[in-house]
Amino acid sequence: MLTRKQPELLVVIDRHLKATGFSPSFEEMKEALNLKSKSGIHRLISALEERGFLSRRHNRARALEVVRLPDDLASRVTGEAAVTAPAPGAAAPFAPNVIRGDFSQRLPGVKAAESAGAVQLPLYGRIAAGLPIEAMRDTSNHVEVPVSLLGAGEHYALEVAGDSMIEAGILDGDTVIIRRTETADSGQIVVALVDEGEVTLKRLRRRGASIALEPANPRHETRIFPADRVRVQGRLVGLLRQY
Repeated sequence: MLTRKQPELLVVIDRHLKATGFSPSFEEMKEALNLKSKSGIHRLISALEERGFLSRRHNRARALEVVRLPDDLASRVTGEAAVTAPAPGAAAPFAPNVIRGDFSQRLPGVKAAESAGAVQLPLYGRIAAGLPIEAMRDTSNHVEVPVSLLGAGEHYALEVAGDSMIEAGILDGDTVIIRRTETADSGQIVVALVDEGEVTLKRLRRRGASIALEPANPRHETRIFPADRVRVQGRLVGLLRQY
């Protein structure tokens, strides 16, 4: 059984999807339902997801999808669509695809950015020997990142120091976007903590009971450690560069 606001939100999302091809922003949904805060929209969307009426692709912005409508709503919406549908061959009304949303509610540790389609991630500092990620945390610095670079989970940013990953397209001074995780597949570029004291950005290779941290520059050597000496602290998911 749906509450009064839940089917109202379904109709708002369904109409917006059919008219524009993308779901409405949280602000648009809040205004359409005359709610005072976006947290109410979050609760409604979560409830509709649990009941199988909505699905959400977390690796894309504004990617809500109406899976189904309640029977009484489906017939009404279908009838309205038949009345309001444009004539065959008529151009669809222009609707700019502007991405907005309260992404801080979805991504832990992230502050919402003022510009559309972006969030602010904590910028911890330059990757350097002797500084584990926990010691590099500085909540005063943030970097604005397009939402399209992020998926589910917690993320942070680091500034690259050195040229050990240049053949992977990662240059000195670049800002890398890291998804916080303690696991990684062989071949992925990770933030690795060695001996609880040295942090490095390298490609991880598993070799039996050992782990190789592989650079992407022939001037640097691959380093091999027993697995218990290396702890993954994140996986590379994106890169920012300023010219």
